[in-house]
Amino acid sequence: MSTALRTVPAPRAYGLGLIAERLVSRILAGITVGELELRLPSGERRSFGVPGSNPSAAVTVTSSDLFRRLARRPRLGLGEGYVAGDWHADDLVAFFELLIRNVEAARRRPSLARLAAIERHRPHLPPHQGFRRAQRNSHYHYDIGNDLYRLFLDESLTYSCAYFERPEETLEQAQQNKYRRICDKLELEPDDHVLEIGCGWGGFALHAARERGARVTGLTISKGQHDLARERVAAAGLESLVEIRLADYRAVQSRFTKIASIEMLEAIGHAEYPTFFAVCDRLLAPGGIACIQTISIPDQRYERYRRHTDWMREYVFPGSLLPSLTALSNAMTRSSELVVHGLEDIGIHYARTLRTWRERFCENAEAVRELGYDSRFERSWELYLAYCEAAFATRSLRNLQLVLTRPFNDRLNRHPSPRVTF
Repeated sequence: MSTALRTVPAPRAYGLGLIAERLVSRILAGITVGELELRLPSGERRSFGVPGSNPSAAVTVTSSDLFRRLARRPRLGLGEGYVAGDWHADDLVAFFELLIRNVEAARRRPSLARLAAIERHRPHLPPHQGFRRAQRNSHYHYDIGNDLYRLFLDESLTYSCAYFERPEETLEQAQQNKYRRICDKLELEPDDHVLEIGCGWGGFALHAARERGARVTGLTISKGQHDLARERVAAAGLESLVEIRLADYRAVQSRFTKIASIEMLEAIGHAEYPTFFAVCDRLLAPGGIACIQTISIPDQRYERYRRHTDWMREYVFPGSLLPSLTALSNAMTRSSELVVHGLEDIGIHYARTLRTWRERFCENAEAVRELGYDSRFERSWELYLAYCEAAFATRSLRNLQLVLTRPFNDRLNRHPSPRVTF
């Protein structure tokens, strides 16, 4: 188990701290959505935005180091400052909702729109995600300890967006709903052999074998996930149907009638999208169907986003990149015969999924510490979960289920289930 986080650099740029504080106040003065109260170390309180409106949040700055961090690393300083304890908010999710809504409003202003157009042409060479780099990045996030994930995930240990069909449903029920929908979209039957690219702790594989009688080969490059997934398969008595491999998807040679991949695509990077779809095309048998679920960023922000790093990619998911629908579609068209048969955005369900995870994580803070994780880790994960919840609640991020096949596939169901939205 590894609990190490990348070290947050010291708050240098001492001469720029006061300038950065003034600049932050000028930027906050442009808030047009919601209300923010800023409490400074001196005890001064400043109000911004529209009084009495939502979202509403209060931020307390406990150290002027925050402004020095922002001066030195504008895209990373806010997150680094939170982890270091330089600031806190009375409602972290509301604060991020306020930021997200106002940043997008500001970007529509003519001056910033011109700057964004210039940035789209800024050269960027993303690192190649070979097997060793991918394995290091996976180890950083997924091999930090299975016991940690047990503290906030549901019983199926599913670490992806759930699907709440009714308001009263639990997270456990919603995760099984998600798996049923994927099985329906795959038109999964007992004679199918499914390849799952990025099988996590085996939640989907167990569901597909138990509920549909299908054979499943699950792939992961995380040793911790691999070992626990195999234990869970054995405990369920499904070893004859489910095989869990510690392997990279690019090394697989067999063919499969169906392919599933649930929130693995975010880890591979822009340069690997053509390879991913070429491999899926090579491994998918004639008449086959693939269902790919992925977090996605809107097309209009993708080029700007991928040309910069951010706190999440630096400290939580190294090597990750959220794809856009157009980037995926272009890569698939160039490298494969696959076409989009169905598309559904289930991202609004991620806000509730993340809220449940965050509440469980915070409720189990003492247990987190007993496992050996320090306060920096706690604050990092609280920030990560809160920001993501806000991003999906505002629909700043999406979660797409893409159903892929090849043209002229006469095996597709002519009367798909009405419970499956395409």
